[in-house]
Amino acid sequence: MSRVGKAVKDTGKVVHGNVIKTYIKAGRAAPGPPLGPVLGQRGIPIGQFCKDFNQKTNHIKEGIPLPTNIIINPDRTCTLEIKSPPVSYFVKSAAGVAKGAHKPGNHCVGQITLKHVYEIAKVKQEDPNLQIQSMERICKGIIGSCLSMGIQVVRELNPDVYKEFLEKKCGRSE
Repeated sequence: MSRVGKAVKDTGKVVHGNVIKTYIKAGRAAPGPPLGPVLGQRGIPIGQFCKDFNQKTNHIKEGIPLPTNIIINPDRTCTLEIKSPPVSYFVKSAAGVAKGAHKPGNHCVGQITLKHVYEIAKVKQEDPNLQIQSMERICKGIIGSCLSMGIQVVRELNPDVYKEFLEKKCGRSE
């Protein structure tokens, strides 16, 4: 018998973990890929899961990505832990951009104020893993995310300066 044959014979049955960590868009859980096959392998009723998830997220704007932990019980039921959207989603929506910069150190795609950072931090502080963090530390983490996405953080946004920034960014000159 070859080595590969022995390895296959020794492995036996595949045992999956009991926690699935994924991002699911609010109100858009569907039985198709990528969610359906992952749940189907573990024997979870996919249609019922999608209906439950969409019902739990109907108060959230549709399409917002939500970090979700799916805890699978031995009796093939599951428990959902839905967290608030990622920092990158909030930062991009506050800056009004669709994507971050390709070269963050050299290229800037938008600006947000410290007030935006504070508001994002207040929302993120409700997450279970950030409840023990101070507001200052959460704000510093958000500022770091902004820098890595090519978004400047300014004290206040002067309309004239911002208009000039947009013209320079878009390459327009009037």
